[in-house]
Amino acid sequence: MTQRWKNRPEGANWGEFGADDQRGRLNLITREKVLQGLAEAREGLTFCLSLPLDHPGGSDLNPRRKPPILRPTIRGDQPNFNAVWDGAEAEATDVFCDDLAILHLQYSTQWDALSHVGSRFDADGDGMAEKVYYNGFRAGEDIVGPQSLDDAGLSERMRGESTSHAGRLGIENMAAHGVQGRAVMIDLHAQHGDERVYVGYDQLMRAMEADGVEVEQGDMVCLHTGFAEMVLGMNRRPDPHRLHNACAVLDGRDERLRDWITQSGLAVLIADNYAVEGLPAMPGETACCSQLPLHEHCLFKLGIHLGELWRLTPLAQWLRENGRNRFLLTAPPLRLPGAAGSPVTPIATV
Repeated sequence: MTQRWKNRPEGANWGEFGADDQRGRLNLITREKVLQGLAEAREGLTFCLSLPLDHPGGSDLNPRRKPPILRPTIRGDQPNFNAVWDGAEAEATDVFCDDLAILHLQYSTQWDALSHVGSRFDADGDGMAEKVYYNGFRAGEDIVGPQSLDDAGLSERMRGESTSHAGRLGIENMAAHGVQGRAVMIDLHAQHGDERVYVGYDQLMRAMEADGVEVEQGDMVCLHTGFAEMVLGMNRRPDPHRLHNACAVLDGRDERLRDWITQSGLAVLIADNYAVEGLPAMPGETACCSQLPLHEHCLFKLGIHLGELWRLTPLAQWLRENGRNRFLLTAPPLRLPGAAGSPVTPIATV
């Protein structure tokens, strides 16, 4: 075990789960929390909480993320789709479909790995800020990537090669731990409808009190805003102006809200909107502050994975109609070593 830092950020929990910890507050999803989640599965009803992975459609919401591409593999010199056995077994009756996918891992319903967002922070106490991630893991040492487009796998000489790798804090750590336990729904849409609202501590408490929601240590918290349902209704032709001005988002600048996230003991934080917090963030006191303050607080300081663009509306409606807000959540990411995020097909069971 190696302590990688002399200074840790104010309010951070670095080292509390061990100097080499890469799971953060996933450690709070204990065997007891799994059993509590299983106890919420009373009706045997399941809800798929993923959008189709070709949604939202296009790249208007984020020009760096593209829709998935599906292609067949090749059998001989033909596409391996509705293909039959070739060669000596030409009379065989088998018919094959076999394909590949090119995925931008955070295009649709997703998990953020702890390597997704770090900060420039003086962790070693030398007076100079360096690029650092949760628990003191370093850019260039633990999280390694190309420095130019020529080395980013885009050139012909490198096509098909991996060029970036989160040697630490990759999404595989989340997958290996398992993501199953008790989840809690906070229904912001019931309070605010489709209105664009930056939700701070006071508004969040009002929404929780209205529905009798309690969050305990190790719970997975889901925020229903209605955003993903709006995306789904646009049928892969999103209206970016409408979406960027719709539905509730958390106010990452609200210090009391960030403190509640710390003190509540929640294990992960999930929303059906684009980034959990509002983008752009509310203006900060100085120009130097994080532009993604909630991402910084959760991923960098506390090791709280964020889930984004989940489809929560059908589940939220069922829970409201049945006077409930807790359920069993099963939501493992892809076990893809080194990835900074992952598609996810979460299943809620009530």
